[in-house]
Amino acid sequence: MTYPVLMHTAIDARDCRGLAEFYRRLLGVRYRPGDEPAAGDAAPDDADWLVLVDDDGRRVMAIQAKADTTAPTWPSEAVPMQMHLDFSVATVEELHRHRDRAEQLGARLLHDRSQDDDEPLYVLADPAGHPFCLLVR
Repeated sequence: MTYPVLMHTAIDARDCRGLAEFYRRLLGVRYRPGDEPAAGDAAPDDADWLVLVDDDGRRVMAIQAKADTTAPTWPSEAVPMQMHLDFSVATVEELHRHRDRAEQLGARLLHDRSQDDDEPLYVLADPAGHPFCLLVR
């Protein structure tokens, strides 16, 4: 029997290119050929679907433009989280470093559990408001 294979996770965002750039830089991935921003183009970017791939060309994530999306309000349930991503790092030092990097790229801290001996982690929100976790494996 064969099973479906996950191609990528798709995330909705008002600013498709902006969120793609956040995750491209955070994860060290690149655009699928043809999805790169136009070089030197001063016109607004009207991309509505962008795919990020790893060094081997495997899909990692897709970003889809959606004008009426509302950012989750985690931990409040006022606007529930539709999904979230978990990213693991090897050490507590890497955890702190990647939190700083994420914030420099536009993320904001939602919850700090970095002092937890069993599973240190941070919950952050990407620039579109989607929660994601950075945690030590």
